[in-house]
Amino acid sequence: MRSVARAADILEALADPAPGDGLSVTEVAHRCGISKSAAFGMLQTLRAYGFVSDDGEGMSRRYRLGMGLARLGDRARSQVSLRGVARPVLGRLTSETGMASRLAVPQDGHAVVVDQVEVDQRVRLDLRMGERELPHCTGLGKALLSAVPVREAAAVIERHGLPRRTARTITDAATFLAHLRDIERVGFALDDEEDAEGILCIGAPVRDDAGTCVGAISITGLKLGLPAWRYQELGGQVRDAAARISHELGWIGEERE
Repeated sequence: MRSVARAADILEALADPAPGDGLSVTEVAHRCGISKSAAFGMLQTLRAYGFVSDDGEGMSRRYRLGMGLARLGDRARSQVSLRGVARPVLGRLTSETGMASRLAVPQDGHAVVVDQVEVDQRVRLDLRMGERELPHCTGLGKALLSAVPVREAAAVIERHGLPRRTARTITDAATFLAHLRDIERVGFALDDEEDAEGILCIGAPVRDDAGTCVGAISITGLKLGLPAWRYQELGGQVRDAAARISHELGWIGEERE
């Protein structure tokens, strides 16, 4: 176990320098708190498996991450299912909030629902699967749009328009684009009776290891009797749940205060 831990420490150390710099064996030993001989031996083992590469001779030899890690990374990504990762998180979210939770992926500017968990904890695999959520007035749709560049979001608006669904639907393009920036800042999107009267929906984007938005999750429930202060609390829960899924997909984001 100690050898595995040392190998992991060395790989983490080699991941820190700027691209192309690399580390000497002395620097690796210092950063990992081990002897030079132990560091050298571990580096040579990792090098043999392609997880570490080196160049130079003698004291000028520098070590870097090897392309073997890229191969494993590609395989890891291919083995990860967004639905598989998200489902247990959705279950906990529904249990914690008392609201139905859903997972959607982007498609032509819309949010397409691919999974959901009902309040009674039964996962519905067929009902409403494939339903397309509007991008401008739903928690899922707004969460997805908030995670793309403004130019791309504006193109979606131009293509699909901002049809009014209720008296609370945002139908002005400039106002909606500013709204998306607010969503990006707080990390979650609120649909406050904008798609259907009496219904509250809160969504947050999910990212992969490259930081690309690959989906969004949301909770949905009746607004009746829900105090306004709960919106922020629920939003934080959805945002944190989306962050957990993103972390499982390999995304390392900045910590929110």
